[in-house]
Amino acid sequence: MSDFRRVTDDFSTAPQISLSDVAQAARLGFRTLISNRPDGEEPGQPTGAEVAAAAAAAGLAFHHIPVRGSPTPEQVEETRLVLQDAEAPVLAFCRSGTRSIVTWSLCQALSGARERGELVSLGREAGYDLSGVLGA
Repeated sequence: MSDFRRVTDDFSTAPQISLSDVAQAARLGFRTLISNRPDGEEPGQPTGAEVAAAAAAAGLAFHHIPVRGSPTPEQVEETRLVLQDAEAPVLAFCRSGTRSIVTWSLCQALSGARERGELVSLGREAGYDLSGVLGA
C-alpha cells in the first residue's frame, strides 16, 4: 500500500501509487485522483492512461496534470480549476508527493484560500518542507 499523507480533510498526497493502490484509495473514501507524474519518468511506473482506467473501474475521477520540476503557473491554475469542481477528498501523487503538495500549496496561496504560514505548517505535518517554496 502506498503512503497516503493527509494534508487537510479534503486533500492528501502520496508518492507514486500502484494500480492496486487506486482501489485502496477508493476503499478509504477518496473520490478524485490527480497524477502530477509525467509518463515515462521512471521504468515500471504505471502510465496516466493505466491509472485513469483503474480509477474509472474504482469509481474515482482522474486528472493528469504532469509536472516536471517546479509547477508552471498554467499547471497551478489547472489544479485550481480541478479542485474547485472535484469531489473530495482528493489524492494527488507524483514520484515522492513533493510536486503534488507544491502545486496544491501554490494554488492555495495564490487564490488566497490559505495563508502561506498555514500551508508551510500543513506541509510539515504531512512530511514536506514548503518553506523554500512559500517563503514563510
